[in-house]
Amino acid sequence: MTSVRKGQAPAKLGRDEFHLRFRRAFYDPAYDKVEDALDAIEEVAWDAYTNGRKAPRTVKAGPGFADPDYDLSIEWKEARDRLLAAEARQKDPATRDRILLINGAARNDGSCPGEISKSWRLTMLARDSLLEQGVEADVLDLSLLISDYDRHIHPCKGCVSTAMPLCHWPCSCYPNHAERQTGDWMNEIYERWVLAHGVIIVTPVYWYQAPAVLKLMIDRLVCADGGNPDPTSTQGKKPEIAKDIERAGWDYPKHLAGRAFGLVVHGDVAGIEGTRRALSDWLNWMGLVDSGSFGQLDRFVGYYESYADSHEALDRDTAMQEEVRNVARAVAEAVREVRAGRVRVVCHGLKDPRPK
Repeated sequence: MTSVRKGQAPAKLGRDEFHLRFRRAFYDPAYDKVEDALDAIEEVAWDAYTNGRKAPRTVKAGPGFADPDYDLSIEWKEARDRLLAAEARQKDPATRDRILLINGAARNDGSCPGEISKSWRLTMLARDSLLEQGVEADVLDLSLLISDYDRHIHPCKGCVSTAMPLCHWPCSCYPNHAERQTGDWMNEIYERWVLAHGVIIVTPVYWYQAPAVLKLMIDRLVCADGGNPDPTSTQGKKPEIAKDIERAGWDYPKHLAGRAFGLVVHGDVAGIEGTRRALSDWLNWMGLVDSGSFGQLDRFVGYYESYADSHEALDRDTAMQEEVRNVARAVAEAVREVRAGRVRVVCHGLKDPRPK
């Protein structure tokens, strides 16, 4: 018998508390002159909240889904269609090698820090190395989360821990218009991962582990490892149905498997090796291909030296700069080997006795 445990979520907000939270975004006194308009907008938002209009614009799922008559979110379906087109392009042997370069630092000179990050500089070194080899380099700068207007990566809601089929590929948790959880960046990020033949993550270690901007993306990529491409099969987010599907047997599809990867992890005191290993383990788990000993790097920049002089320390470390270029070269070579069929990325004859 399917059991779904309940009792953690708080009650819905009352009207007064909703008003206080809604108006926090309009604290600037310049909004006072449009008070009547805000009142009207607030009433619409309150109605959406109380009636749970998560996906207010829908379309019938259509052919290819378990329930063709199910009302799918238009935003989700458009994202899914873009992923299918991206996958077809990625698999086309006529396309150029494409590597996604991810800057995992939260610092840039467009916000409070007032200065570019060393990760950005290292990402640019890797990019220039890829361009010299004729590789298409797609730079994803996660620091935009701190400096771009209304840009978000909302946190993972942990659907997998209820049942894997409840976690949809791409993620269907967002946007949630009823709770103003909008402006989510991940649908674009999913597409860029799918388009890539290789991925290089360049990240600092601020406080023993991956920066928050990078970890947000990592958690939201859980749907790429075992995620359900058909939300109609679970009638949206019905945990009872998802549990039954998983118990009947789930194949945990690896939607990003076969892409090569490289890592550059740097810090100034501690945590770089553990972070590099954790990232490597995560990417291997998803079925990505290790690019060899030159494809992973962890280094201190200005070990126990002043934060204020860290860029100058990187200027002096020309050996590390060349090591970063080597990471890019190693991943580019791995991509060429994989696309030419000279690297076997899946052991088809083996069956995992404990898939997850």
